[in-house]
Amino acid sequence: MAKFDYDMIVIGGGAAGLTASGLAANFGAKTMMVEVDKLGGDCTWTGCIPSKTLLKAGKVAKNIREAGDYGLIDGEPKIDFKKVMQHVDQVRKEVYEDADRPEIFEEMGIEVVFGEASFVDSHTIKVQHKEGNSKTVSSKKFIIATGAKAFVPPIPGIEDVDYLTNESLFEIEELPKELLIIGGGPIGTEMSQAFVNLGSKVTVTDMASQIMANDDPELVEILKNELQKQGVNYELDASVQKVEQSESRIKVHIERNGRSEVLEGDALLMATGRRANTAKLNLDAAGVNTEKGNVTVNESCRTNKRHIYAAGDVTGRYQFTHMSEHMAKIAATKALLKLVPMKIEKDMVSWVTFTDPELAHVGKTEKQLMDEGEKFEAYRFPYSKIDRALAEGESTGLVKIFAKKLSGKILGATAVGAHAGEFISEYAVAIKNGVSMRGIADTIHPYPTWGLGARRAADQWYIKNQSEWSVKLIKTVFGYRGEVPDFSDPDRIV
Repeated sequence: MAKFDYDMIVIGGGAAGLTASGLAANFGAKTMMVEVDKLGGDCTWTGCIPSKTLLKAGKVAKNIREAGDYGLIDGEPKIDFKKVMQHVDQVRKEVYEDADRPEIFEEMGIEVVFGEASFVDSHTIKVQHKEGNSKTVSSKKFIIATGAKAFVPPIPGIEDVDYLTNESLFEIEELPKELLIIGGGPIGTEMSQAFVNLGSKVTVTDMASQIMANDDPELVEILKNELQKQGVNYELDASVQKVEQSESRIKVHIERNGRSEVLEGDALLMATGRRANTAKLNLDAAGVNTEKGNVTVNESCRTNKRHIYAAGDVTGRYQFTHMSEHMAKIAATKALLKLVPMKIEKDMVSWVTFTDPELAHVGKTEKQLMDEGEKFEAYRFPYSKIDRALAEGESTGLVKIFAKKLSGKILGATAVGAHAGEFISEYAVAIKNGVSMRGIADTIHPYPTWGLGARRAADQWYIKNQSEWSVKLIKTVFGYRGEVPDFSDPDRIV
């Protein structure tokens, strides 16, 4: 008889858990996936899918208001917010039906179990079902993929306020007239735009002096200016002292530069980060180490227990669905195939904030490169030079690529503007496969695509590597009679 009930048990049915379970079954492992709620996790139900759907609804409303910019008749859109939220729910249910239903994974040979899992020992878990019954099962290997949940800091008065988080925001049926948002990160920034475009008055407050602290400050400023034009109000460099609610009104007391102010609204969104779901796993019984509530893993996603791995938000490393899937692939492959050399690609981390304009990044940031003493050039290319951007009236934006001067090896890239995430995807492929700036510049891109902007930006490597003396030498050798270009401007664009 086999020593364990299963070869692999995956705890969690979000992006990381679904990926890990599918791979484990594909490797021929007898697999169980345990999920406490619904498959799909945060991304399908309370994160990526509903937020992007809501952002799209807001953008459509904005386009109606600005139709006159395209020679059409503009006007104020009539918004039925209840129907908007019904649409959001319909889309996430479609994603669930197409990709996350238990039957899909059961057909792969995965046993899908719903309940709360907790370790009994390092090879055994107890699954507590909602119906009250429970069962205990053992496994040779485990992958912990329980994700994270919204973190709400202990602000005085918060327990007496009907605040929203991303876990409750998409269940509301009435559009807030005045929405207060605490937190200027990706969630707060995306939702500020979605709601201001749908008709809410929105105020974002953050203790930092800049929103989107992990992104390029220059590009963040471009995005912030655009959001302010659309109506988002910012109260930055402000510490929240307390919050209070009186009937339908919510007050947020802030302090800035020694002065106290009060922000008022009828709804409050707490966009203050996320914390790993580890509290109920009883990790001590398994001997699994944690740090600040996150499961500690090495670069192969293995915990301090050789047979227990972890992937996704529960590790606290990266709060992105694509990184959860990346880590899950590594965890499942290393756990079951052992000797396959796979590690987290730390230099390939990418992210996109899906505002309008989008803000995107891949690889190392300019600050990281400078802190590491790396020698590189920053190549800049404005959206105003992209013909497709001009044709569609979306010429606000900037692409920055960080690369080696002589070889053109790309170290990182960042962009703000329409379809910035697609630009970043091209640079991600380049970094992964060693394609240089020259390689992109020499590749034919169809005109007039957005992707051509990625090539035009790469063209600047040629421009910066050109010099006045080289042009003079060419003129002398071939007897050319034209003018020598002006090389005095280090940021000249060709």
